[in-house]
Amino acid sequence: MHSARDLHHDFLLYGFAVIAGGVVERLCAVFPADLPAFFPWEFSWPVWLFTTLGLGWFFLGLKRLAPEDRPPLWRGLVFIAGMLGNYAVLQTHIDYVAQHMFFIHRAAHFWLHHLGGFLIALGLAGKVIRAGMPFWLNPMLDAKPIRACLAILQHKLVAPFLFVGLLYFWLLPGLHTRVMLDRELYDLMNWTMALNGIMFWSLIVDPRPHPPARLSVLWRALAILIIELPQMALGAILSLAEVDFYPVYAICGRVIDMTALNDLHYGGLIIWLPGTLMSFLAMIVVLMNLRRNEEG
Repeated sequence: MHSARDLHHDFLLYGFAVIAGGVVERLCAVFPADLPAFFPWEFSWPVWLFTTLGLGWFFLGLKRLAPEDRPPLWRGLVFIAGMLGNYAVLQTHIDYVAQHMFFIHRAAHFWLHHLGGFLIALGLAGKVIRAGMPFWLNPMLDAKPIRACLAILQHKLVAPFLFVGLLYFWLLPGLHTRVMLDRELYDLMNWTMALNGIMFWSLIVDPRPHPPARLSVLWRALAILIIELPQMALGAILSLAEVDFYPVYAICGRVIDMTALNDLHYGGLIIWLPGTLMSFLAMIVVLMNLRRNEEG
């Protein structure tokens, strides 16, 4: 149970989240074209609450945990960077440009699915967030259905194929056209990419040995290899294509003066090259954790 002081901090956080969110939503509705680029293009309560409550619970958790139980400063900073980056991709004018340029869309999804998820996972903020959230939420997170669902999604044979499968699925040309013209499907695509990125990279960068970590070092290396090769293939196909697979961006109207094929090629290169670098970075983290566990 939280103390009266803790409850006071909780109410301040929730009050800020609701009031500030309401103000931002109203501003976006009344002055959609006059706000700075860091304001939402289309306000989303789920993204706003995920960000404000996630960061709020993190800071409350830091305050409530003993110093020896807190993660190192650098982990907190990378977690905050990942959360703010996700918000920027989903709730600033970056989102508007991503709806009109394929290569910007791929850069946004690279952040959500790769770098942003990687940073959030690397922050190891779960324990801190649990300490900061309402006490009645923790049993819900530990409920058997939730645990069973996570066990399936993060199974060693499921996680890497789900990770790369989502990338391919949302880029199926016919489906992609439908998604870019349907706001609900568009939001679903972004949420699945962001959450799947966090879940996958949490498996890879977990500093604990196996067990209690879900994956051994060998399986982590295999998972990185499994996601890497299909990404390279997809990136190569798109970056070398001679046909525009995604005419929806011409329908929406490109906001940067660029041919459709150049837009497609740059998007393919973003899938190909940064994705490869992320795999190398992840492997380095895995090897560093292995060495640390052996020395410890």
